[in-house]
Amino acid sequence: MDYISEFDIRLEKEMYYAGETLNGQVILQTVENFKLKAIKVQLRGKAHSEWKVVVSGERRTVKDDQIFIDDRVVIWGKEKNEGTVPILPRGHHSFPFNFQLPETSLPCSFEARPCTIRYYVKVTIDIPYASPPQGMKYFTVIGPHIDCMDEQYLKPLVGQDKRQICCLCCKRGIVNLKSSLERSAYCCGESIKFKAIIDNQSEENVRLRLKLTQYTEFFIERGVLGLNKESNHVVLEYHGDPIQPMSKSKFDSSQSLIVPVMPPTLNGVCRLLSIYYVLKIWIEMEKSGDDLHIDFPITIATCPFRIPNSAQQPIIKYEPCCDHVEGGLYIGPEFQLGQVYDGTLGEGESIVLYRPVYVCVKKSDKSSPKISSEDQKSGSGSGSMSKKETSS
Repeated sequence: MDYISEFDIRLEKEMYYAGETLNGQVILQTVENFKLKAIKVQLRGKAHSEWKVVVSGERRTVKDDQIFIDDRVVIWGKEKNEGTVPILPRGHHSFPFNFQLPETSLPCSFEARPCTIRYYVKVTIDIPYASPPQGMKYFTVIGPHIDCMDEQYLKPLVGQDKRQICCLCCKRGIVNLKSSLERSAYCCGESIKFKAIIDNQSEENVRLRLKLTQYTEFFIERGVLGLNKESNHVVLEYHGDPIQPMSKSKFDSSQSLIVPVMPPTLNGVCRLLSIYYVLKIWIEMEKSGDDLHIDFPITIATCPFRIPNSAQQPIIKYEPCCDHVEGGLYIGPEFQLGQVYDGTLGEGESIVLYRPVYVCVKKSDKSSPKISSEDQKSGSGSGSMSKKETSS
């Protein structure tokens, strides 16, 4: 490497969809002529699961891999060089390359401690009688293709639950919850279209609660049964205001339940990883402790909802995952330059070299949730929203 002053891998862009062409260049700046057998470029996409288990009292590491893409090309010289080795003259050199990404459904780039899905370009400079210099460039794949406009996601979901509260033999009234979800698929940045009607005919205050939870399952195919791990994290949480006895209240999420940036739903795309989301709605009763529950499956998509024949189409951007769900909690040590002590009392800043990004819809405004009362005894106010992590 004494005669190579610059070695860089540059891609046309940082994120790609399945079926697109990946274009890039290998940049070399040399200070003298030298013999060079070949410059080899490898495109790879791989899922890797790894964690520790205890077997017969001994702690062991278990691993598993799944390859999605493995393509190679030689952009200088030959794979097997016979005879005279060509000479690369000194100066600035740019070697272009391109790969066609497969049309098949590819899982998104993903980073978690038990499992990663990574796509990268690896360049090897094959120099005779020397250790070959190597470089890697990571990029993001946006996938799989999940469109909010698919018919299966446009069907409204409706749920209802009611509870008749009793004290010994005396009935104290009925609490009824009716809820509806306009559609079941949402892109990050979109607001969940949810409505609820709460009829509180009991003698105690009740409260509407909502929780969007991410469920992640990690797998390793080992032996007959294999191994798996699970985790869950609360993405969004809403605490409604008290609804007084003998009253009704309506809730309309409007623009309040905004989906943060996070990985899309992954089911049946990667055998080492599964991600799904559930919106849980329930009525919390202050005195009796009884609850009413309704669960709606939520699909996080990669193509946002579009209004047909509308002049205003959603604006797409790409952002890293939020830091309270799987996909944003972990940054691999190979992507961090580490902290450098500069003599001050504060800690040195850690520079992150790479993080996956996900599709997000740009929103211009965010309004508060709407709760309307049908009589003077109904609970009023907007409640409170929070983002919170739970342990698995």
